[in-house]
Amino acid sequence: MRHSQFWVLLDDVFGVDYSRSLARDLALDELQSRTSVEALEAGVAPRDVWHALCDQMDVPLDRRDGGARERMIPPRR
Repeated sequence: MRHSQFWVLLDDVFGVDYSRSLARDLALDELQSRTSVEALEAGVAPRDVWHALCDQMDVPLDRRDGGARERMIPPRR
């Protein structure tokens, strides 16, 4: 997953307005309490950030593709 794909998914799943706030403000337990933005800046793979964010927000597996079934979401490492 590329950084650009992460941001598109974030917007698709959470909505454009809420997604940016979520990425900036929500500390993710799985990523040592870093926000999504901090984790990406620290070099954490976008797919790892995506799964940590979805886990924390209780996004079901079948919704993590943002409603685009043809979109391939990389599995966890």
